[in-house]
Amino acid sequence: MSDTLSPELELNGVNTIRGLAMDAVQAANAGHPGTAMALAPLAHVLWTRIMKFSAQDPEWFDRDRFVLSNGHASILQYSMLHLTGYRVGLEDLKRFRQWGSITPGHPERGHTSGIEVTTGPLGQGLGNAVGMAMAEANLRARFGAEVCDHYTFCIVGDGCLMEGISHEAASMAGHFALGRLLVIYDDNHITIDGPTELTYSDDAGMRFRSYGWDVDEIGDVANDLDALETAMNRAKSVTDRPTLIRLRTHIGYPSPNKVDTSAAHGEPLGAEEIRLTKTIMQTDPDRSFDVPVDVATMYRAAGTRSSDDVAAWSARVVAHPLREEWEACLAGTPLAGWTNQLPVYEPGASVATRQASGDCLNALIPYVPALVAGGADLTGNTGTMLKAGTKFSASAPEGRLIHFGVREFGMATVMNGLAAHGGCLPVGGTFFVFSDYMRGAVRLGALQQSRVVYSWTHDSLGVGEDGPTHQPIEHLASLRAMPGLRLLRPADANEVAAAWRVVMWAESGPTGLILSRQKVPVLGGTKERANGGVERGAYILVDPRTDDPDVVLVGTGSELQHCVEAARRLAEEGFDAVVVSMPSWDLFDDQEEDYQDQVFPPGVPVVACEAGSSLGWDRFADISVTVDTWGASAPAERLMEEYGFDADAVVEAALLLLEEEEV
Repeated sequence: MSDTLSPELELNGVNTIRGLAMDAVQAANAGHPGTAMALAPLAHVLWTRIMKFSAQDPEWFDRDRFVLSNGHASILQYSMLHLTGYRVGLEDLKRFRQWGSITPGHPERGHTSGIEVTTGPLGQGLGNAVGMAMAEANLRARFGAEVCDHYTFCIVGDGCLMEGISHEAASMAGHFALGRLLVIYDDNHITIDGPTELTYSDDAGMRFRSYGWDVDEIGDVANDLDALETAMNRAKSVTDRPTLIRLRTHIGYPSPNKVDTSAAHGEPLGAEEIRLTKTIMQTDPDRSFDVPVDVATMYRAAGTRSSDDVAAWSARVVAHPLREEWEACLAGTPLAGWTNQLPVYEPGASVATRQASGDCLNALIPYVPALVAGGADLTGNTGTMLKAGTKFSASAPEGRLIHFGVREFGMATVMNGLAAHGGCLPVGGTFFVFSDYMRGAVRLGALQQSRVVYSWTHDSLGVGEDGPTHQPIEHLASLRAMPGLRLLRPADANEVAAAWRVVMWAESGPTGLILSRQKVPVLGGTKERANGGVERGAYILVDPRTDDPDVVLVGTGSELQHCVEAARRLAEEGFDAVVVSMPSWDLFDDQEEDYQDQVFPPGVPVVACEAGSSLGWDRFADISVTVDTWGASAPAERLMEEYGFDADAVVEAALLLLEEEEV
């Protein structure tokens, strides 16, 4: 409870937040004012009495984390960032939702100072918060509370809890006993369609208790600052499990005509309703975006109260016995000597690329302190099993092997939270076909450039007997369409090692490794060329015999071997073929035009071979050996034969193309 602030000043602060929410949405003629109005007292308590943060040093590592999972209420967070002194000015609030503003319709990480994660698609913020709490627990256990000692706060709404992702994330949080995770459920009983009773009758408290959470149903105290503070402090004292605080609110309060209506949820209140509401609040109805001087002073003081904590923390980091490892964690960078640890494979060996990726991951773990890895119940299958160290658990939070369970979407949202928290470079594995389940979180990872690694295995018809339900056909093409997602489909074990070099050098953004279930041969030339070639997206693996080649054969993944064999057969028939390995379209797109012309000489016809959809290959190839139908259930070798993925098919396509060229 505040010992220095008068109740009148605090009420004025709360009403200032409500006024900013109403005015910004009205000025934009779009937005969601009602939730921000109802939660203004909670925001006031969090920012002035509870959370540890520094507006002058927004990236201070030991700050408390705040996630607004119901991101449509973004104006609430922007208002608090402005009031407490972050780099969000009053003019930015006036330009809410406008072109070029730093106050977009939903919070975006990297776009606005003080925003931890990009939220909007409901429920994912809760998963991000779980990831942040996991990161805090892991780093505190490994390095000590002197450098990592903070909480994660998250606000969720009815919509967040209706989304299935909330189940996956909350189940994980309860299982891992994340005691520093505090989630406030804004129980306002309203959705866009109307009262939640239309579709929702869950007992949220019982549900979260079943996950292993502490649940505090504090009821209709949304305007009682002291009761809110008491609930927050009680939750902070619960150390053996996460806490859900169920708070009954009234959306749009204290609007006289729109409180507790869906009209307060997703549209401006209207000028007359704003005047009436401000009159009720005893603020000037003729003033917009009004921040009284004493209110501004109060909030700015809250924004600077942790300055001494920042300085003391920095001194502890300097004196920490594991400082080098700690700083490598925070930067996500490897320790010296890491490149020498990556395995090298000799031609003639036969290694599944998922196995090679597991070899690389285990080689890197001792040299990359930030790495944590695991799978969605497929850890051994996806090359994400760590051979040394402990498993992350409630009793061993220092563990770096995370068993995510059968929760692909949950895994991906938690990975975004781990990355956003800092100190963790998460690797998560599942079958490539189940990237469908992850897609919403993969998209947000790409949007906010989360530095995460997806180990997507069983990448093609090579899955075999499990049949079309498990065989990715269109997945690679569809994910190639996602901006900001780095994809690599290495052809052999040496290309896998080169792909991991790309992962380590990347400063931001998600990377998807598309890996084979089946063994594939280590190809001649990759030992010497993959390190320089994979990072450029495509490279010449088999040189032409002349300066004027007849055809380019380009392949990815397990199909590159067929291009190599086809080039040999074509040579026997008098044709000069170049073989290009193209593990990454997006990395190749980043290369200068001269290099692209070296790899694909202008005027030379191109044949592509990939066991996936043909969509997009017309950018690079004149003809493609691909598959545009569902697969079947049969041994992998038979499937590849039946669907035409062999050297014969590549030779046939090349000869057809060359005949057309002659005509």
